[in-house]
Amino acid sequence: MRRPRIAVVGAGMAAARFAERYGALGGTGTVTLYGAEAQRPYNRVLLADVLTGRLTPGDIALPTGAARTSTRAEVVAVATAAHTLALRGGATEEWDVLVLATGANPVLPPIRGVRRADGTGLARGVHALRSLADCVALAEDAARARRAVVIGGGVLGVGTSRALAVLGCEVEIVHQGPHLTERHLDADAAHVLGAGLAALGVESYTMNRARAVHCAAGTGRVSAVELASGYRLDCDLVVLACGVRPRTALAHAAGLAVRCGVVVDDTLATSAPDVYAIGDCAEHAGTVHGLSAPAWDQADALAARLSGTGPDTRYTGSRPLARLTAGPLEYAAFGEVDEAADPALDVLRLSDATRGSYKKLLLREERLVGAVLVGDVSTVDALADAYRLGRPVTDEPLHLLVAGG
Repeated sequence: MRRPRIAVVGAGMAAARFAERYGALGGTGTVTLYGAEAQRPYNRVLLADVLTGRLTPGDIALPTGAARTSTRAEVVAVATAAHTLALRGGATEEWDVLVLATGANPVLPPIRGVRRADGTGLARGVHALRSLADCVALAEDAARARRAVVIGGGVLGVGTSRALAVLGCEVEIVHQGPHLTERHLDADAAHVLGAGLAALGVESYTMNRARAVHCAAGTGRVSAVELASGYRLDCDLVVLACGVRPRTALAHAAGLAVRCGVVVDDTLATSAPDVYAIGDCAEHAGTVHGLSAPAWDQADALAARLSGTGPDTRYTGSRPLARLTAGPLEYAAFGEVDEAADPALDVLRLSDATRGSYKKLLLREERLVGAVLVGDVSTVDALADAYRLGRPVTDEPLHLLVAGG
């Protein structure tokens, strides 16, 4: 009996996790990952550490079990009825099961001057950071740069700013939100985070919007970022950290149901038979997570289902943990972080300005429903377990807050 051929479009974190788990669970199919990049799968979350030199590209490589990875193999079309896929260059491959793990593209904001005048790419000195190739190019530029502006103050923007500061650049963050990483942190936690960045020489401009990027006459290299107020930040390096958008063009062209992401059900199946989607490209129950933990949850569920070890396994959602690991700027957050949304929440706080730490727990009926930790995340695993399991923490909240503090 022929072994089923499982083609995975994409060779990122979700794809690698699926391949590794499928093999570990004893799946009998042949799994092939098709990746457009030159590198085998790696952990994108750790790119900032590669940028600083703390880690090498080899350090962030991900296991894929017995799966075969085809690098520089960009899939340009999928035929769901014929069960084939087409590669750039003209080759056609057949499959029995298709898994879309196409990930996401960095959002390029509508800022004047971000692109070259001829439209061939980003202006000289302007970078996005999504791949190892991006990381290499940014590191080369940063070695010659004096002043950098990071546009976007989310997880990627904060981590990149810290990395550039370590490399010796003067760094300024421009962020439209009311405070840094507002999706994950409250204002008090963001203040502590901002103070930690300031100690590294990183200045933050929140509630500000970048309007234009200016380039020097003659060289065409970036020379300043103009804010909506008209104020200019001189620089010779710009990093765009404005979020990501699900990569859905391939699915859309194949006729699959697409909203923000590729629409999947609880089995992670798309609207076409034998086609599934996981990770940053997938939209489940109206949500595209864009975080590594939910991507791995989806990969695990699909691997169990397709390997036959858990044929009834269903993905019903994730309770993701947002985390930044950047030396003294570590933070972690999950669940509900804004008590103003529900006055019935019980809130415990512990702030230590001397040590640059801030901790907050939010509880409803003695159950942990959210937490924010900045500067000291030593208790995050215990907190995350209590949150995930939904167990009462009647006698534990204060202990969980101060343990290791």
